[in-house]
Amino acid sequence: MSSEKITLSSYMPIVAMASIILLVQVFALLLAAPMQDEGMVAFEDPTATSNSLYYIGVILVFTFMLLVVIKKNMKWIIQIIILLAVASTLYYVLYALLSTTSVSSSTNNIISILFSAGATIVLYKFPEWYVIDILGLMIGAGAAAIFGISLAIIPTIVLLVLLAVYDAISVYKTKHMIALADGVMDLKLPILFVIPKHFGYSFRTEKFDKESEREAFFMGLGDAVMPTILVVSAYMFIEQTGAVHYPALGAMIGTVIGFFVLGMFVMKGKPQAGLPFLNSGVILGYVAGCLLSGSPLY
Repeated sequence: MSSEKITLSSYMPIVAMASIILLVQVFALLLAAPMQDEGMVAFEDPTATSNSLYYIGVILVFTFMLLVVIKKNMKWIIQIIILLAVASTLYYVLYALLSTTSVSSSTNNIISILFSAGATIVLYKFPEWYVIDILGLMIGAGAAAIFGISLAIIPTIVLLVLLAVYDAISVYKTKHMIALADGVMDLKLPILFVIPKHFGYSFRTEKFDKESEREAFFMGLGDAVMPTILVVSAYMFIEQTGAVHYPALGAMIGTVIGFFVLGMFVMKGKPQAGLPFLNSGVILGYVAGCLLSGSPLY
């Protein structure tokens, strides 16, 4: 009996993280239509596969710059860049939400600017785990919604496949993604989700050295954002006549299944590349949803 309880409790962080991914996906779906109405698209032609290649190129260049900055011990540059990205994404999220109300455009602009600036200041001054998680959820959903409405099905799947391959190489082969994660962990920024192992845990005071045991579980923000792009893309680009949007729902279910498979490997204690599992799950779930509803795959 006791061993069963230990097994069940040890999987609770995996359940919590899966729940966070689902929250990001639901929130992203709510943001998709308002963001499209406001023209918050990243690419003019959502059907162009070159958009995916451009995205990958930006990621490679940005990753290289981060590694150089970490090596030169100039992490403050990373902090400034990410805080600016946080503020701008929060602005887009709140503006999209308020655009569905009777608030005027000028008032919406002022409120969104004040909120994004205030939230970013709170994050900088008080980067506790629940602040990180709440803002991470908003940022993740906003980013996924923007790219989901900007990339049609084929470019999205190409992007997810390329990212899965890149993630596997960077974790298992070159291992630079592990070095990158270790290098930015102490910046206390919403580039990850934090699941405390016990009550009273403080992310602000945790020391991130290799010798001490971690007091929380961590999941990269990208593990929630990337599969959600396909969920949003399916919802926006695949028409459904019924009350249930099966391609998007299938993509969500596939993401969760992929995450639990990933979780079984993570529980063994070794760093794992998340995107090969998550992106495979969301793609297979999307295909299953299309087949179930009789919808075209693209």
